[in-house]
Amino acid sequence: MTALDSEHSMFSDDDDDMPLASQSSRNGIAGNGHVVTNGAGSGKGRVLDADGDTPMSDVDDDDVPLSQATRSTDALTPSKRKRRPAPVSDSSDDDDDQPLALTSSPPKHRRSAPVPTKGARKATKLPASAVSTNGKVKPEDSDSDDTPLNCHVASSSKAPAKPKPKSSQRRKVKVENPDDDLESEDDKPAPTKKAPQPRKKRKVDADSDANSKSVKKVAPRKIKKGSGSETEAAKPVSKKKGKVKEEVEEDGLKNGKPSEADASDKSSKKGKGKQKEKEEETEEVYKWWEQDPDQTVVSDGTQKWTTLEHNGVIFPPPYQSLPSQVKMKYNGKPVNLPPESEEVAGFYGAMLETDHAKDATFNKNFFDDWIKVLKEHPPRDGTIIKEFERCDFRPMFEYFEEEKAKKKALTSAEKKELKKQKDEMEAKYVTCLLDGRKEKVGNFRVEPPGLFRGRGEHPKKGAFKLRVHPEDITINIGADAPIPVPNIPGKWKEVIHDNTVTWLATWTENINNNHKYVFLAAGSSLKGQSDMSKFEKSRELKNYVERIRADYRADLKNKVTQLRMRATAMYFIDVLALRAGNEKGEDEADTVGCCSLRCEHVTLEPPNFVIFDFLGKDSIRYYNKVTVDEQVFKNIKIFKRDKKDSDGLFDRVNPGYLNKHLQSYMKGLSAKVFRTYNASITFQNQLDDGTPENGTLQEKLNHYNHANRMVAILCNHQRAAPKTHDQSMAKMKEKLRGFRYDRMKLRHALFVADPKYKKQKKYAKDESDLDDDGIAEHEESCKSREIERVEKKFAKENEKLVEEGKPAQGDDVLRSRLRAVEDEFARLEEERGTSKAALKRDKPPEKLIESIDRLDERIKAFKLQMVDREAGKEVALGTSKINYLDPRITAAWCKKYDVPIEKIFSKTLLTKFPWAMEVEPDWKF
Repeated sequence: MTALDSEHSMFSDDDDDMPLASQSSRNGIAGNGHVVTNGAGSGKGRVLDADGDTPMSDVDDDDVPLSQATRSTDALTPSKRKRRPAPVSDSSDDDDDQPLALTSSPPKHRRSAPVPTKGARKATKLPASAVSTNGKVKPEDSDSDDTPLNCHVASSSKAPAKPKPKSSQRRKVKVENPDDDLESEDDKPAPTKKAPQPRKKRKVDADSDANSKSVKKVAPRKIKKGSGSETEAAKPVSKKKGKVKEEVEEDGLKNGKPSEADASDKSSKKGKGKQKEKEEETEEVYKWWEQDPDQTVVSDGTQKWTTLEHNGVIFPPPYQSLPSQVKMKYNGKPVNLPPESEEVAGFYGAMLETDHAKDATFNKNFFDDWIKVLKEHPPRDGTIIKEFERCDFRPMFEYFEEEKAKKKALTSAEKKELKKQKDEMEAKYVTCLLDGRKEKVGNFRVEPPGLFRGRGEHPKKGAFKLRVHPEDITINIGADAPIPVPNIPGKWKEVIHDNTVTWLATWTENINNNHKYVFLAAGSSLKGQSDMSKFEKSRELKNYVERIRADYRADLKNKVTQLRMRATAMYFIDVLALRAGNEKGEDEADTVGCCSLRCEHVTLEPPNFVIFDFLGKDSIRYYNKVTVDEQVFKNIKIFKRDKKDSDGLFDRVNPGYLNKHLQSYMKGLSAKVFRTYNASITFQNQLDDGTPENGTLQEKLNHYNHANRMVAILCNHQRAAPKTHDQSMAKMKEKLRGFRYDRMKLRHALFVADPKYKKQKKYAKDESDLDDDGIAEHEESCKSREIERVEKKFAKENEKLVEEGKPAQGDDVLRSRLRAVEDEFARLEEERGTSKAALKRDKPPEKLIESIDRLDERIKAFKLQMVDREAGKEVALGTSKINYLDPRITAAWCKKYDVPIEKIFSKTLLTKFPWAMEVEPDWKF
């Protein structure tokens, strides 16, 4: 296996992995009196297991081989389509892992997420109107184009669509085969499917409220609720003809000008033109939360399952040597390395242009470990490698980049075939049988070898992470189940049958000697029970927290130093949501928590300020200047007396002692439970305080994200501003300019329809930030995108024709389409400065005014989105959503304020927390 070919086994990275730049501290007070802070720091919050590593089912930078991390795997491993009872979103799969409220597209109402609810089966039955007289399901028509309507040029050279034969209207519904689900991202059909309807024209009146009002409908078919867009609200699903164009043109877009504003929104609807009538298979959800509580076992040491059957784990393929002409150099001369040492060199070579290769600690650790490998597997030509500075890994890097480019250039059909092969190979590992039920496995892939990254200033970053073999892995499986056979030669280290644990496989990695586990997927019953138990335990703390607070405040003056230290530590854990902290070895990152704080980490500033400055979990800097009680200030002063900076502040307290004390109040209570409680109760209070009940959807989302940020700041969940943040904000500004451009064209069309509106203040004033140069620049940008779209579509059409054995279209077809684009933009150029806009069809002034009003609402909502994104660029909201915020708070809030939960929760979170979706709107933490 080459370093490049092992991409399939790696975990993906994101922009948040780089160290956090220094930030100024920010202080605030949470709704429950907690001090909410955001200090300067480095890194970001992450989801970690008990050993301090990311669970196997999550992304883990530590586990990514460096030779693979720089190469994209999108071409070979497109996201798997999730099968669900009722598709709910028409967004692209690129946004699946991000709440829609955080994307750049304007807010749109959606149906609620596909979560199991009572009456769901009945609700998913087809209406009578959707079934023809012969009992077959009538298919709906879909757009033949995969481009937003408002980005089409007016005089397109495309021939008018021919009427479809009647036979196409009565195709049988085909049950979807998982093996057939191999479309690339670009070919995926839009997930939202509406019930079929008669082919008669309908009058659709969209309400002017862009975010909360629903579309009025005359026809029996259902139309999606108002999305804040004339185009979105009034667009029938069936075809891009007649009434569809008429309604789209009300947005001032029938003049053919490509609009950045709507182009981004609708470009996410991929795969249009495919008229697949597949009925997606529905998997019956095991509603474990509805069973007898006595049957739901979650406590440690209790039986978790009766039968368990699975197929083990997948090992990465063996290393394949590089081509003979690709060799690293030493002192300018090529070195003939054996495969074992060449593989390790390749890991570094692939990272040559990253920040890791510029890090002295990383380079030293890599070279030290590589020298050990070279001693066992020396160069074949006798070259003796002693100095890192004389090594040249550039030939390896260039080869990897060439291979990366080749994989990106694969055709859609080739990508599909590779994905099909991968899916077929992994199919049996994806699920297991737990008590006779099929449940998904989390991460069943064994981590490939690579170089350890670490987080922050980890002392071992760059060290060589060894290849894992079957002899390193312990398998946990039912006693009566067949023992899985490894996919590479070897035998399991051990096979056990322990039904008191929930992991399927485990091994110990060689860098930090941490245990790695393979668990069930996040949405499995066992994971769900564990999550629910955690939040219920935190919720139970409400009954004891006042007593605990009263006791530790009383002990702040206790004459016994240990009890006074314990009380002071409890004060910081409660008020500042600090982690308890554990002792670290010399070879571990110097991260601390409350109990392991040293005197150097805490500075006193009269009269009652305490300044914290230390590296917390994941080497994230915690800097916070807070006001504390007078007695707490005195205690810290006493604890620091006659101590060196390197001495422990709470030298008579440790996490074990602290947790044992907490368990005297409540069974299972620990400092970690306190942290979860404080995060959730703060979040609940923040949401209750000021949610705009009558506000727009975007105003509600902004309030939700503000509450989430307060929790993230409280828990010190920081991140570096994404590398692409500035670029993303620039795109949003361009999109906003597109909205204003559309509004200008609508105004000018209104002036043509009725000149009296020129004198009205609301319409007479020109749009801000849209001068002559801005208009020209916007049109030129739209023109470039339109030309690119036409060329891509032409190539895609030809590719499809070739696949079907039909002759490809000639270049004259492409030239004709490009001429149409040129002609349309020439017409738009002539309109500049004339205060006139020619529409394809004349519209009465009332319709144009309605469109302008709706566009104003979109502009308002989009500006709120921009403010929200800028405010959250250095705060990691995801960590608290996954680990610290009871998902029932979000579910109840969404129901109470009529906010689609998929605007907030990604598909991953909706799958992880199905048990939380059935709460009542008045539920409180």
